[in-house]
Amino acid sequence: MKVKLLPHYTVEDWERWEGRWELIEGIPYAMSPMPTPKHQLISTNIARLLAQELEECEKCISLISIDWVISEDTVLEPDNLIVCSDDLEKDLLSKKRLEFPPVVVFEILSPSTREKDRITKFQIYEEQGVKYYVMVDPESEEVEVYQLKDGKYKLAGRFHRSGEFTFDLGTCRAKLNFSKIWR
Repeated sequence: MKVKLLPHYTVEDWERWEGRWELIEGIPYAMSPMPTPKHQLISTNIARLLAQELEECEKCISLISIDWVISEDTVLEPDNLIVCSDDLEKDLLSKKRLEFPPVVVFEILSPSTREKDRITKFQIYEEQGVKYYVMVDPESEEVEVYQLKDGKYKLAGRFHRSGEFTFDLGTCRAKLNFSKIWR
């Protein structure tokens, strides 16, 4: 019986690929096709609302879909995120990619990513110390907010079409009204 080994790719390999890819423990995941219009609308609304909330915060910013290099064989592309740093220019804005954990990550679930977002990314974000992990389900219009406590995610809130949650970012806070993300 032959044993077939799967290739193990690195960030160096990933940098040469065409298109959008995530790399998880050396395994590539295509980020295509592009997300649906509803997915993009939700992401745009989240980004807009977070940007408004963080206008006065000098240490935190909201971003959309950016490459986060976690290790030599793992690169993720969260849908939306909040990044905080004492020196955003030096630590992030002058770089090509994110190289440290965000404080908040949002993943908008789709049929092709649901399992990866709920299991694989959940574990990675937890291990990397992402304080809040938010899963947004466009189909059910539900939002689940997980907060890191003692190194493990605990459900901090489940919201259906409405509700608010305040993210404690240390020096700043960002309150998100979930009723405003759907349209």
